Amino acid sequence: MGFNNWNSTHCGPGFNEAVIEGIADIFVSKGLKAAGYQYVNLDDCWALPNPDANGKLVPNPARFPHGIKAVADYVHAKGLKLGIYTSAGTKTCNSKGFPGALGHEYSDAQQFADWGMDYLKCDNCHNQGVDAKQRYTTMRDALKATGRPIVFSICE
Repeated sequence: MGFNNWNSTHCGPGFNEAVIEGIADIFVSKGLKAAGYQYVNLDDCWALPNPDANGKLVPNPARFPHGIKAVADYVHAKGLKLGIYTSAGTKTCNSKGFPGALGHEYSDAQQFADWGMDYLKCDNCHNQGVDAKQRYTTMRDALKATGRPIVFSICE
């Protein structure tokens, strides 16, 4: 069980590292962690619209000034787990079209693992007509190859 920001913040200005860390604090202080809640998940709009020159995903510095790894460290220090969002297409589902994972699943999966992600929500937008089984199997294999246990949640 856990929290995903999408229904409360979408891509609005209220989606940022302070809010995500605040949710982790609430899980602990209000007894939600003790009741079994463990995942704090970032949904769409956490990244900049374009990867860097090396093809790496870039967290939006206005939303996550200390980076995703720092948020993961904060959440983990509370005894909780952090999740993140991508799409099995070339862009995410947001109308601004943030980077999706299609064609660079292994690089993105490794980046998620390096940041300490425990959960990946993988949506289905801008899939370029590539078979869903192929797209999701590739990401599954990419996550497994990182050696980090990451729950893979398909959002078809």
